[in-house]
Amino acid sequence: MSKEIIHVLAEAIQSKQPAVLVTVVEVEGASPAKVGAQLLYLEDGTRFGTIGGGRLEAAILEDAKQVLSTGIPLLKHYSLKEEGADAIGVLCGGELRAFFQPYKPPPKLVILGGGHIGRPLKVMGEAAGFEVIVVDVEPSRADVAGLEAANLDQESYVVLISTDHVTDEAALRKALGTPVPYIGMIGSRAKCKTILDHLRADGYSEDALNRVYAPIGLDLGGPTPEEIAVGILAEIIAVRRGGQGHSRSR
Repeated sequence: MSKEIIHVLAEAIQSKQPAVLVTVVEVEGASPAKVGAQLLYLEDGTRFGTIGGGRLEAAILEDAKQVLSTGIPLLKHYSLKEEGADAIGVLCGGELRAFFQPYKPPPKLVILGGGHIGRPLKVMGEAAGFEVIVVDVEPSRADVAGLEAANLDQESYVVLISTDHVTDEAALRKALGTPVPYIGMIGSRAKCKTILDHLRADGYSEDALNRVYAPIGLDLGGPTPEEIAVGILAEIIAVRRGGQGHSRSR
């Protein structure tokens, strides 16, 4: 790996900018790229290094964009021929394989309420690989002062477990104005229905409200704050990963 690519990749990781590092891992026959050649592609479209240029690099860049989107590593075969499986329409005649390694910032778990459920949820969320941010009216229990400071995006998961329904509803309205895929709100079914009805009356669409999971969490049967936190985190992971939350043995 060149010093420039190492430096740029380190800066991208530190600034939480998604990136994909492409490395040629195998070459057979004639090829403009050699084993070890690397290209770094950043979310803003800039790139560093080269893997042969021309159609090969164009094909690799398209795959890098896809890997950046999915966040899933990829080992891809390219045939440097005009026709046939994996052909990219060139005359070199060789073939190669490239490995795509994505680097994406961890998803954010934003907890409104650093109390008896928020505390264990923070610990569990960090163990599960989330960047956890706690928002609370009590500075001693908070990482930031408000939801705005948490910079909510499409990789943020919001948990509303404050001490009162007024705060939860106000925060819910703010969160629905962002692209977050999950907003969980604690409370009885009656409380949750009342708040959601308020939002419907104010014109919030069903598509928007479908991002709200209320009452929050999977029903695991546990009554303690720690067990409730497990159910909340399990639901978030299921939403993020597309799971169903069913027992694997049933």
